[in-house]
Amino acid sequence: MSVFRMPSLGADMESGTLVEWLVHPGETVKRGDVVAVVETAKGAIEIEIFQDGVVRELLARPGAVVPVGAPLAEIAVAGAAPEVPPAAPAPQPRPVPAVASPAGAAVPADRAPAPPGRQPGWIRATPAARRRATALGIPLERLRGSGVAGAICLADLPSVALPKRTPAGFDPAAMRATIAAAMSRSKREIPHYYLSETIDVTAALDRLARLNADRDPPARLLPAAILLRASALAIAATPELNGWWEAGRFRAADGVHVGWAVALRGGGLIAPAIRDADRLPLDLLMAALRDVVQRARSFALRGSELTSASITITSLGERGAESVLPVIHPPQVAMLGIGRVVSRPWVVGGTIQPRQVVTVTLAADHRATDGHVGGRLLTRLAALLSDPERL
Repeated sequence: MSVFRMPSLGADMESGTLVEWLVHPGETVKRGDVVAVVETAKGAIEIEIFQDGVVRELLARPGAVVPVGAPLAEIAVAGAAPEVPPAAPAPQPRPVPAVASPAGAAVPADRAPAPPGRQPGWIRATPAARRRATALGIPLERLRGSGVAGAICLADLPSVALPKRTPAGFDPAAMRATIAAAMSRSKREIPHYYLSETIDVTAALDRLARLNADRDPPARLLPAAILLRASALAIAATPELNGWWEAGRFRAADGVHVGWAVALRGGGLIAPAIRDADRLPLDLLMAALRDVVQRARSFALRGSELTSASITITSLGERGAESVLPVIHPPQVAMLGIGRVVSRPWVVGGTIQPRQVVTVTLAADHRATDGHVGGRLLTRLAALLSDPERL
């Protein structure tokens, strides 16, 4: 028997409000399945299970404020006989007519019996999927779910842009207070050191222009993609900065999982992780970047995306300042700040030329590394951006 506990969705989280269970006792779950929705200062987050098993008992009711680490449910682990009280046999599904889904596939017109506490005809779906279906005007009964127990997920709906909106429960002031508390803790506990490098990115932006020449606007690569790609490769070559400070020692990450800071339209900031960013070519990295930014601003992130980042990047973009001094997000040991690309006179081959440059600043934890290691990362980053065919 295992206890599924309220996960920590960041160093700044002390508790969360259980909004909804997406499973019920007796149901089989697999690692990575979304089983609940929890409201935090960062919005409504879909929570995943971390092991295979069978739900034995739900220990928290929707609406309860549950501290981090407190029990949420009991799980009979896979391979062991589930200790579930005997229940009446599940009714056999009756044949039902098929209706056309938005993609044209035939799907059942009704669903499995509703779990306890739900009205007959209730359809299992994640909150993000419900919001998208409502916005698109698609009845849930016309869809086939691919999630746990047939739950409808975002992936089961057409991928189209939706109007941006802020959920009723989102409180920007509360998020800012949470961020301020986390950053105060960071500056108090982490001995930061800072290194900056101004890098000529003219060649990188020229390559980006060539790649975009024959593409329609929606398929074009943004400068953020090539900056992220170069950063991820430089981080992979400097593993001392890629991980977490835990229990008085550094723990290296198993991959380059970059948290990309996203400014929310209603105010506040969130940094979901792009996993294995160093292994993604430019096109896939651009797609991943667009995806996490859209879902962050639509409040459709999963808990694992908020907890797995091994290093964070904040990029100010074309409307930002020329440089930024980042504050490390604990328990990470480093953060990169990328300023606005600007045109500056630059010495090239003994002559002064106008070039496009960007200032990158590294904030790192002196308990884990020193300036020599940080300098190596910035040197590698500059070398990659000066030879963009390697990206």
